[in-house]
Amino acid sequence: MSLVFVGAFIQTATGFGMAIVAAPLLLYISPSYIPGPIIIVGLFIALVNTFKYRTQISLSGLKQSTIGLLPGTCVGAAVLYIIDVAQLSVLLGTTVLIAVVASLLPFKIGVTPNRLMVAGFFSGFLGTSSGIGGPPMALLLQHQNVNQIRASLAAFFLMSSILSVLIQIPIGYMSLQHLLLALPLIPSGYAGHKLAVSVLHQLSPKLVRTVSLILCVAAGLGAIYSGLKMMLVL
Repeated sequence: MSLVFVGAFIQTATGFGMAIVAAPLLLYISPSYIPGPIIIVGLFIALVNTFKYRTQISLSGLKQSTIGLLPGTCVGAAVLYIIDVAQLSVLLGTTVLIAVVASLLPFKIGVTPNRLMVAGFFSGFLGTSSGIGGPPMALLLQHQNVNQIRASLAAFFLMSSILSVLIQIPIGYMSLQHLLLALPLIPSGYAGHKLAVSVLHQLSPKLVRTVSLILCVAAGLGAIYSGLKMMLVL
């Protein structure tokens, strides 16, 4: 629960990051937490943040990213059929580290309709297959106004989480068992969100970003180590 608390705090403060922080370690605790339960918690946090930043959401940008989201989600669901827990752990950890490296690149990526569709596709793919769909969209939007980033990502994550839940039900990755696993995590997520809202004005964006990257690197390396260890045992 503490993982979800920290992740929700970071997501509210930066616009994304809950799954990046929580998913790798939750996967180590129990594979059942990924991707279903973490997506349910993410859906709840996205709903809260979407309502908070509703006046700053760009509907045109959301439309373009959703066009890419649909096929990406389908491809992500297909991947769940062909990889095991160890491979998923390595995929998840690698995704996190790539996101960290990408966020440190010095050049600025302009936001265009085509790039929104591409980012939407990869976010849908990664979000459905591993529960971590934030990095592609966050990378594309990282140079926008902070509140615009939070609003755009919240609305996109709300759409992507709903779609992921719907597509995971028929393939067995979203069931009553997954819902019951997610429910105890939601209060921790909401507490992390509320704390972030109450102290947001006191936090330096640079500090939040630095702490987020450190946590992401630790979580990514941990997931890769866990996956490789499982592969060696098998």
